[in-house]
Amino acid sequence: MNTAAPRNVRWVLLGVMLSMFLSTLDNVIVGTAMPTVVGELGGLRQLSWVVSAYTLAMAASTPVWAKLGDLYGRKAFFLAAITVFLLGSGLSGAAGTMNELIAFRVLQGLGAGGMGVGAMAIMGELVAPRERARYAGMSASIVALANVGGPIVGGFITEHLGWRWAFYLNLPVGAIMLIWCQAMLHLSARRKNPKVDYVGAALLMTTTVAIVLVTTWGGTQYAWGSPQVLTALAVSVVGLPLFVWSQTRVPEPIMPLTLFANRNFTLAMVMTVVASIGMFGAVTFLPLFQQTVQGVSVSNSGQLLLPMMVSILVVTQIGGRFRRRSGRYKIYPVLGGAFLTGGCIGLATMDTTTSRLTTAVYMAVVGVGIGFLAQTTMMIAQNSVEMKDMGAASGSATLLRTLGGSFGVALFGALFNAHVAGGAAGADRAPATLGKLPPALRDAYLHSVAAGMQSIFTWAAVLCAIALVAALFIVEVPLRQRGAPAPAPASAPAAQE
Repeated sequence: MNTAAPRNVRWVLLGVMLSMFLSTLDNVIVGTAMPTVVGELGGLRQLSWVVSAYTLAMAASTPVWAKLGDLYGRKAFFLAAITVFLLGSGLSGAAGTMNELIAFRVLQGLGAGGMGVGAMAIMGELVAPRERARYAGMSASIVALANVGGPIVGGFITEHLGWRWAFYLNLPVGAIMLIWCQAMLHLSARRKNPKVDYVGAALLMTTTVAIVLVTTWGGTQYAWGSPQVLTALAVSVVGLPLFVWSQTRVPEPIMPLTLFANRNFTLAMVMTVVASIGMFGAVTFLPLFQQTVQGVSVSNSGQLLLPMMVSILVVTQIGGRFRRRSGRYKIYPVLGGAFLTGGCIGLATMDTTTSRLTTAVYMAVVGVGIGFLAQTTMMIAQNSVEMKDMGAASGSATLLRTLGGSFGVALFGALFNAHVAGGAAGADRAPATLGKLPPALRDAYLHSVAAGMQSIFTWAAVLCAIALVAALFIVEVPLRQRGAPAPAPASAPAAQE
């Protein structure tokens, strides 16, 4: 039996991973260009929708792209997703109004959903879990590079080429990626007589959009008791059980509930959700603390998370090498949960006197936790399913990560706003204008920001501790090698340690 990946897999995955880079980089660049976009197109009140429309479309479409790839062949739908993304990019660059831009961003987001989950499912098909550690650093490096370099690239493009090139830049890069993957990718054929779960797809997309709207709107754009938020909440409450019920009634469900009968898969999903809530929510507010309390320049925002990103890259590479040699992996989510929890506890101790170096150390500890945890949870999920369900497993993990991040931002945003509003009502919150405030009001505002951050990271530590507990219950099923069938379910007696 061939236990190694194809000889050219590194070159194949380079093209595949470029799609992850492009979809991640795009949203970061666009966020940097937004002030210039508003200056030309107007529509300040619609500003948030330029980013939200992309995120909503990406989250809602991810499981659908994943299942279609399982049914009809992953290559065809991966290339289709790239095409949709490029079409949305070109149209976004040519938008003449803010409404047009938002509509075209939806198209971009639809493509990005298929690109991201397609890349993970293709990696799952091409590279066996035991060998995947060798290539895990590629995806981690690409995502980190996009997040760190995005604001820098976005600022340069907007200043020297104009904001439209934030979208047009995708076209030549995407065209190369499209040609590359068409020529290099050779995957298994489609299933015979596939049956698409259209009802489940519609219910899942509707419910996902409603959940993200609740977490995006609630307490920020609209009050929690507003008709808009309550309507979205009602759709979520009704749509979720309907979707679950529908998945028991069809032969090819969008998200097979049988996946959750596997102990390891379910625990991996729990770790994904709670770690994403803590991780994405906390990371969103770290730059605000550094800019406001520690006086870091906004122009250096692209480097604020550098300690975290560097530690993610280093740990991913080192952990991947050891995991490949030993074939053992349970220790890594345990270490990941422990480091994430410890890093968040450290961040929860920050106040107005905390130095930038101390913050950087805590951020690096969090990065170590992310490096150990992030890649391993997806690997555990994919190792727990048969090849025919690789897309569904990848889509479930990606969707839950997105929803977890959305919940984290909403939860921590509410906590932060409550502290700031209570501690310094009416204060100007723009970091650049804090120096103009009276000293007493400025100090009150800085202390309230610090208190808000302490609350955020305290809850983040609690959530990450839940991920740690879930990791302790993982059963170390041997990693599947190339060409081997899926291991026995982790819930089976034979799988116990």
